[in-house]
Amino acid sequence: MNRLMQSIMIILLGLLWFGCNPSEKKAATDINEPVLLQKGDSIAGLVQGVLLSNVMQATRQSGVAGAVGFCNEKAEYLTDSAGGGYHVQRLSDQNRNPANALVTNADKAAWHRMQDLLLDSTMQQKHFVDVQEKNIYYYKAIHIAMPACLNCHGTVEKDIQPETLQAIQERYPADKATGYAMGAFRGIWKIKMNDIHENLP
Repeated sequence: MNRLMQSIMIILLGLLWFGCNPSEKKAATDINEPVLLQKGDSIAGLVQGVLLSNVMQATRQSGVAGAVGFCNEKAEYLTDSAGGGYHVQRLSDQNRNPANALVTNADKAAWHRMQDLLLDSTMQQKHFVDVQEKNIYYYKAIHIAMPACLNCHGTVEKDIQPETLQAIQERYPADKATGYAMGAFRGIWKIKMNDIHENLP
């Protein structure tokens, strides 16, 4: 009888330990995906608006070549500050800034998932939330949305003027972010959503 009671106590203690120490990994079923998608979309839209507004102002003041220098010095700061305290990144397989390169396997997988999503005409939703161990990230596609974008990201000689190309090569010697057309898939937003998730009701 004592052995039976001891076995029961061990089982009960084991169940209690696991109940008080849940896995750090969040399951996809544990997140409020619709709310996170809405919040992520709002943050991405705000940051993109701030970046475009500042780049256009720099272009008016200093020309397209001058705006290249502005992006080099200010774009990352503006992305961080406009994110409202959330960690916001722009990533691409044809990055201009080395900080925007696809480095982790998770980001590379998200890139390919986004490509598949954009090719799927049955899916209207072109953004998603991804659970990576104990972190939650929002991803959204970035496209060439305005003709002005082609001044720096279009075809060399056709869209990009020689002085602009020179400025790009001086600021970004390993640049890969040219050759795009209007509407082309250019990159992805990546926003860490943990704080939003943890503060949801």
